[in-house]
Amino acid sequence: MQSALNHMTVPGLGFEAFLDLAAALDCVGVELRNDIDRPLFDGMSASDAGRMAHDKGLRIVGLSQVYPFNDWTPERETAVASLIALAKAAGAETISLIPRNDGTGKGNGERHANLRIALKAIRPILAETGMVALVEPLGFNRSSLRSKQDLAETIDALDAGDHFKLVHDTFHHCLAGGGPIYPDRTGIVHISGVVDPGLAVEQMEDEHRVLVDENDRLGNIDQIAALLAAGYDGPISYECFSPEIHALTDPEAAIRRSFDFISSQLEAKAA
Repeated sequence: MQSALNHMTVPGLGFEAFLDLAAALDCVGVELRNDIDRPLFDGMSASDAGRMAHDKGLRIVGLSQVYPFNDWTPERETAVASLIALAKAAGAETISLIPRNDGTGKGNGERHANLRIALKAIRPILAETGMVALVEPLGFNRSSLRSKQDLAETIDALDAGDHFKLVHDTFHHCLAGGGPIYPDRTGIVHISGVVDPGLAVEQMEDEHRVLVDENDRLGNIDQIAALLAAGYDGPISYECFSPEIHALTDPEAAIRRSFDFISSQLEAKAA
């Protein structure tokens, strides 16, 4: 398992401390974000940030995010171009595109049209710059893009598979009711657990996303095992939103325990 770490899991850490944590956890790389409460790269230049990550033996596997990408406007076009420029300067491998998640744009015709318009507009920008965009369906009922199948079919219709990859997020896959997985189209896997036994699936929110242990209700082990068995060999990145995880005084020990638990479960499943 190629482990990685998303900055959302430890947003209180500065950029260099975050890189040091990922290196200590033997991660292959990190995902950086422009939506946490600190400047991107802690204000250093993108090229210097990329050099620092490389010097610590880490890839920048993703740079997030443009939201909502499927509400296409001139402002969104500028945001995509700007994020790509930063990603290229930092040596990041991908950018992330997040769909509208406020309960609007959900009608079948509207949903598909907005997705197609945005992907069709973004494709030439990606082609010109040689960048890959990761598109993340969100499983919430309020999301305008819940289905990986809808996304895959639209990418196929546009013949854009070289430019767009899917995010398989174990939390959102569960909330969306499961469905097909696309290991050959998946650019990254996001993992997190929900352990609160009192929540119905439709009540689960980002704030409930913690580290994976034996009490996980999302089926992380089964999802990861299925992806690996089907040939997925990319990063599997921890993305926890819970304030409980953000407040950990020793995140290295806690995340290491969880990675070890996942690895042991995968090994047992494969035996």
